[in-house]
Amino acid sequence: MTENGIRLLRISLGVIFLWFGFLKFFPGSSPAEQLATNTISILTFGIIKPAVSIYMLAAMETLIGLGLIFRIFLRTTLLILFFQMLGTVTPLFLFPAETFTLVPISPTLEGQYIIKNIVLVSAGIVIGSTVRKKAEKIN
Repeated sequence: MTENGIRLLRISLGVIFLWFGFLKFFPGSSPAEQLATNTISILTFGIIKPAVSIYMLAAMETLIGLGLIFRIFLRTTLLILFFQMLGTVTPLFLFPAETFTLVPISPTLEGQYIIKNIVLVSAGIVIGSTVRKKAEKIN
């Protein structure tokens, strides 16, 4: 487990981001599409339209996935992951009626989808804790 745990965590997290990001390139394929585009529209004060924002989000998530899977620019990848996760949690505050049936006790399916991201953030932190150690081993 010690030898392979972090690598498997990094790859599995990468697969999640790659898969969910790739789905967003196909309109109607992602269950989070409407909530994501509404959130981005509010956060950008309507500057970025839903038709554009979904592809930007798809590209960001896909790049995070590829960066994690192939261990490319890992520090930058993790920074983008944490930035994306900040955006992901905002619907809990912006759209409580859509994310909870009883605020803050009973999340809807969309709310559960968002809350489970605590695990993804934690995984990113664990992976990030190894970046410096890996760089030191290479040098």
